[in-house]
Amino acid sequence: MGPVSAIILSPLIGALLLILIPQQRIAWVRRVAAISTGLSLGIALYLLANFDRTATGYQWVERLPWIPALGIQYQVGLDGISTTLILLHTLCGFTGVLVSYRIQQRVKEYYIFYLLLIGGVAGVFCSLDLFFFYLFYEMAVIPMFPLIGIWGSKGKEYATMKLTLYLTAGAVLALIGLLSMYLISGAQSFDLIFLQRYLAQNPIPPHLQTWLFPFLLIGFGVIAPIWPLHSWSPMGHAAAPSAVSMLHAGVLMKLGSYAILRIAIQLLPQGAYVWMPWVAGICVMNIIYGGFVAMAQKDIKFLIGYSSSSHMGYVLLGIACLNPVGLNGAVLLMFAHGIMTAIAFAAVGHIYDQTHTRVTAEWGGLAKQVPFIATVFVMAALASAGLPGFANFISELLVFFASWNSYRISSVAAIFGIVITAFYMLRGVRTGFFGPLNPKWVELKDATPFEKIPYLILLSALMIVGCWPRLLLDIISTSTPAVLSHLAPLHVMAKL
Repeated sequence: MGPVSAIILSPLIGALLLILIPQQRIAWVRRVAAISTGLSLGIALYLLANFDRTATGYQWVERLPWIPALGIQYQVGLDGISTTLILLHTLCGFTGVLVSYRIQQRVKEYYIFYLLLIGGVAGVFCSLDLFFFYLFYEMAVIPMFPLIGIWGSKGKEYATMKLTLYLTAGAVLALIGLLSMYLISGAQSFDLIFLQRYLAQNPIPPHLQTWLFPFLLIGFGVIAPIWPLHSWSPMGHAAAPSAVSMLHAGVLMKLGSYAILRIAIQLLPQGAYVWMPWVAGICVMNIIYGGFVAMAQKDIKFLIGYSSSSHMGYVLLGIACLNPVGLNGAVLLMFAHGIMTAIAFAAVGHIYDQTHTRVTAEWGGLAKQVPFIATVFVMAALASAGLPGFANFISELLVFFASWNSYRISSVAAIFGIVITAFYMLRGVRTGFFGPLNPKWVELKDATPFEKIPYLILLSALMIVGCWPRLLLDIISTSTPAVLSHLAPLHVMAKL
């Protein structure tokens, strides 16, 4: 078993071990969950440190034949894009386990589903076989239903049902696109590396690519979430427990963008040229509409949820540019946004567990009672607003540069979206944390030294990358040219 498989299997083995631990041994349940996710994080950091920045293609590739007759094999590996997202995932997964120490009911079952979720997401980012990619994709979605439906808060039944219906419908569309591509290509293989080479020499006819691409775009775009198929997401954020919200907004929303980048664009490049200008237009709705709806929210988790939908518009805009600068910015923004939202949801969860309200107008002056939590939330708000020094700033700047020449109207709208973000985030900070202290919260407790650990880990990652973006950009940039290498020249597409 290589290091990439170890990242996937570590949380899954942890989930199996939890089945053997008695329900009443809560301390051991939490230790096993922390050790298994901590091991994945340690391996991810090791791979980051040892990534060959001079090489292109996938590294640490592992293969195991599965169903040779259908061209299916267990194949995993990492390139610069997936290495960055695996780092994001393992950071959010490990810190989420620590934040989940506040869970008191059915702790064992909670961590089993949580570890299954982590293993499924890791499998998506590492898979180099479309069969296993889709298998892990479904495995990542299914645990969300019990995690929100059992341990969630107000509105959890409606949120879980809507989330399940939307994501299932998207997964079915994506499956239709994947199976159609498998049959039409004639390659008789699910091997992603082989398919990229085969379709570069034997491309699917342009008119078929144009029809196939929307199945993958919409199917995976549902979880991105792309407008107008985004409404399930803020509800899922609001109803989920803190750690699940961290993974939901921090990582799961990136699965759709990653799949579009990894599969749709690389295997159907001519379809990408036809449809990506439409995506750039839709991004404006993501950014502006999501921002204005966030501005109207009184519930802080709904505010962050709609803000996440808005900011994923920047990611899709970077991808729609179909140039290296845009893709570099989009991938880096996935990392930055994931870390930022994880911090924000963890801080909100700390307060909600004690106040049982998420309405900021009912908080008031909490910075006096919980100065540490208030500080980290303010930093997350400033990062969301694109303040220099955080990773969000440089990633959004790259997206703006990339989109200026290709989609100038969308670029201007995206810049205006930053102003909207600053307005509702700073207003939320002012309403909830400053001003007169509400007498009801005089007994509110700040984070203990142990509870501060996940915040410090996430903030350190966000600021280190913000001050030294080359740490990840040098890795990401080794892979973005390969994504664009099979795209047809614009003048060729003009004749189609």
